[in-house]
Amino acid sequence: MPSLQSTLDEEGVAAELAEGQRAISIAEFFEKNKHMLGFDSGARGLVTAVKEAVDNALDAAEEAGHLPDIYIEIEEVGDYYRLVVEDNGPGITADELPKVFGKLLYGSRFHKREQARGQQGIGISAAVLYSQLTSGKPAKITSRTQGSEDAKYFELIIDTDTNEPEVSVDETTTWDRPHGTRIELEMEANMRARSQLRDYVKHTAVVNPHARIELREPNGEFKAERATDQLPAETEEIRPHPHGVELGTLLKMLDSTDSYSVSGFLQGEFTRVGGKTATGVIERFNDHHYGREMAWQTPKSHDVADVEAAVADAVANKGREATDAFASHVAESVAEHDRLAHHELTELVAAAADAAEADTGTAFGDTVQGKAVGAAWNTVRTDLNADLYALVDDATSTRKDDAVIESFAERLSAKFDSSDGDGSRERDRLTRDTLRGYVDRAADMTAERDDVSFGGTARENVVDAIWDVCRTVPDEPPNVQAIADDRDIASALLDAMRETDIIAPPTDCLSPITADLVRSGLEKEFDADFYASATRDAGVHGGDPFIVEAGIAYGGELAAEGGVELLRFANRVPLVYQRGACATTDVLKGIGWRNYGLDQPGGSGLPNGPAVVMIHVASTNVPFTSESKDAIANVPEIEDEIELAVREAARELKSYLNKRQSMQQRREKQDVLSTVLPEMAEKLADVTEREQLEIDDSLARIMNNVLVERHVEDSRVKLVVENHSGTNESPDVTEIVSAEPSAVSDGARVVEMDGEWFIKWSPEVGSDDETVLEYEIDGDASFDLDVTGVESEKLTNNA
Repeated sequence: MPSLQSTLDEEGVAAELAEGQRAISIAEFFEKNKHMLGFDSGARGLVTAVKEAVDNALDAAEEAGHLPDIYIEIEEVGDYYRLVVEDNGPGITADELPKVFGKLLYGSRFHKREQARGQQGIGISAAVLYSQLTSGKPAKITSRTQGSEDAKYFELIIDTDTNEPEVSVDETTTWDRPHGTRIELEMEANMRARSQLRDYVKHTAVVNPHARIELREPNGEFKAERATDQLPAETEEIRPHPHGVELGTLLKMLDSTDSYSVSGFLQGEFTRVGGKTATGVIERFNDHHYGREMAWQTPKSHDVADVEAAVADAVANKGREATDAFASHVAESVAEHDRLAHHELTELVAAAADAAEADTGTAFGDTVQGKAVGAAWNTVRTDLNADLYALVDDATSTRKDDAVIESFAERLSAKFDSSDGDGSRERDRLTRDTLRGYVDRAADMTAERDDVSFGGTARENVVDAIWDVCRTVPDEPPNVQAIADDRDIASALLDAMRETDIIAPPTDCLSPITADLVRSGLEKEFDADFYASATRDAGVHGGDPFIVEAGIAYGGELAAEGGVELLRFANRVPLVYQRGACATTDVLKGIGWRNYGLDQPGGSGLPNGPAVVMIHVASTNVPFTSESKDAIANVPEIEDEIELAVREAARELKSYLNKRQSMQQRREKQDVLSTVLPEMAEKLADVTEREQLEIDDSLARIMNNVLVERHVEDSRVKLVVENHSGTNESPDVTEIVSAEPSAVSDGARVVEMDGEWFIKWSPEVGSDDETVLEYEIDGDASFDLDVTGVESEKLTNNA
């Protein structure tokens, strides 16, 4: 049977194929590729749906200035699971609500350069799409804006052919929340990922200590109360940074700007670009677009007369006195400079013409000045070989002999002497690429004729040496429209922007958790003995600012067996899946954790021990590995900051573990002495037949401890604090006495509670010094002493 193509001519085949082409909506695409958004199974789909709804809820509440109050309920209903998420955000207007939940790539944050949990406008609408695909049921959404008497209730699905919401119910309803949004979805799901679900909610509470989150699911409930009433710092949108744009984006910006000049465009469209920075970018742009002019060494002092004579010969019909004055001014100006470029000489000649006119009353017009420039320039360029020889000799190694360097310099100078007809050669104006071509050709000829090679490094050193003495030209850059119309010129501007040192973007577009709240979050959710946290200064990746934070919890009730628990976050959102594909994991595996006191089998990989390591990356554009936003990509700048933040917190852990080990050794030593000293005292008394020595304070002196003793004489009570350590100590001494004290020594606070008196001092006791704390009582009393502020291992309390 003949094929279709064999029965149609070429035009017929093309027409047949064209009939099968059609546009695909984004909703239709994700309908068949829902795994790309994290909905690849019932277990993971449920977690992803919760994540997207909670992220939206947190963003909405914070933007409205409300402390987030979020309720999550998961219920098994027949063959499906029902997910309900409520928040106390500002609510959504009736006009916008169907699009927010029923249209993919619809949102308010995509074009903003500021930190947000969601930016693409895909997340929650993707959850609606997954729900309708697996259950066939619409999303049910209730929302009430602040100040509204009633709430709005919608039921909708997404029309995947058009990526538009299809509303089946639109009505008003009552709702007990004064403002907020509630979404209800039914979907094919299961609870096999219960641990990941709970981890997500728990970890969300860690990095959002200002939020109250309640989860109810078939096998129990979880509630995270607020640890602070402080909302995250408000963020402000910033303009793009010059180091973060690409050529296509730059062309688009050039085409849409109202600016005429390049300077105005740079200052008006980019952040961190003022007048000085714009000038720097334009200078580099001119280097790319126009090139630089070679600045040659000016004649030595005894040769300056040659310049004067050449200028005088070039000037005609101006009279001898005026001509000599003009030529003298030019020669003197040239002599004041070590090197001169063509445009600099032109400016000197113009200044000399003005000076000569002031002296003699004779005017020297543009034509005469042009002849003078040409004559002087030829004199300046008299010995290019010697000038280039010196530059090449300084830039290359001493292993090349003088003859080779001289031959190379001669061949290089010949390139400057050739003309291309546009005048640039006469002015010795060239781009860096052109200069590199000169050097390469001279080096190749030297290798061929003298059998001496100039390697890549030597060639680049020569290019650098010559380019450094070249001068940036004063030409005005093309206007914005001319650059927008020419891709090559725009590319030169982009290169100049990237090469210019520009201050990092401002960080008021970011809202880090802060080190204190990182610690508070860990303390709230993990029962540990030690906590440390660190927040790094802002870094920049691709023009987007970012901040990395790290926290460590250790000991306590944390599991001692197996690897440490790694918590990964991006813009305050927990990253639940794809841990192995995440840059945070790679960084942690590369740290030598044995140096910080944790077990690390083989010296690499994640460490073992009772510890939790938390990493948070906040950015206006977090580089995820995929649309599901489960892992951070391996970007060197971000990886470096992650490592520095983790190491900063890990150093505190190391200090804690070293101190704990030292205290353990101290306890063991003290236990031994506590046993040995009484036995020694007893045997010494037996041998010497003397009364047994008092050894209570001996232990404190041997161990360099802080010793506290109580002495009662009649009604006077003295607490003696002796510091036998090598540093000053500030113990908090609290005496609890059953009788009312009087005549209490200075600096004490006395509080009565339930028939007992608490006397508290906070003395500063120097090394090898003591202080006496006193008070009086009337009659008998019982005493109890509590001393804090000094490690128990360094304290001997004999009171």
